Amino acid sequence: MSNAETAPQTEKKHKSQAGAKGSLFIVSAPSGAGKTTLCQAVRNRFPDLAYSVSYTTRTPRQGERHGVDYYFVDIREFEDGIQSGRWAEWARVHGHYYGTSARWIEDALASGRNILMDIDVAGARQMVSRFPGAVTIFIMPPSMAELERRLRKRGTDDEKTIRVRLQNARTEMDNSGWYRHRLINDDLNQARQALIDLIQTDIGKAGDDGPEADIRE
Repeated sequence: MSNAETAPQTEKKHKSQAGAKGSLFIVSAPSGAGKTTLCQAVRNRFPDLAYSVSYTTRTPRQGERHGVDYYFVDIREFEDGIQSGRWAEWARVHGHYYGTSARWIEDALASGRNILMDIDVAGARQMVSRFPGAVTIFIMPPSMAELERRLRKRGTDDEKTIRVRLQNARTEMDNSGWYRHRLINDDLNQARQALIDLIQTDIGKAGDDGPEADIRE
């Protein structure tokens, strides 16, 4: 089974940003699909790839660090940021706010840095509207049953939260067709290499306006 597939749409608006500007890579996935692990593998492979750290109002999970995993802020600061236009994208997910600094993205791209972002589907749509050259990648679980197994094994959510995450996952997967690439995380090692290859390929053809080829194993 292929672990990476190119979406049917190959719109020119999804081309990597050219010239002196950096490229923006956006990765989305349902909760429990392995997005965090795969993005960490990409960061290890490409140490110069800037990683966008999101802001959130939720409390840190065990082992998470402020400024590394997220910037943890209170609700008042976040809502002030909404009013002032501080966020390039923002959303309220599972009762908590998440957002990305617009100035940081703009400054990093203008300086020629390539950026990796880990955000949800709604946030990805906002980012592509503002940065149409973004390269979008959606990570799929092999099945809903496997996704539920992973969420339960994680042991961080109660039954109600798991049900909400599963319902949100179905909606996100139903709306994944507009992403430039979709990657199935069935085998972690294969998915890791497939994602690295996608990033490497798009970095290599930044500024190339020619037709895109399917990327398959």
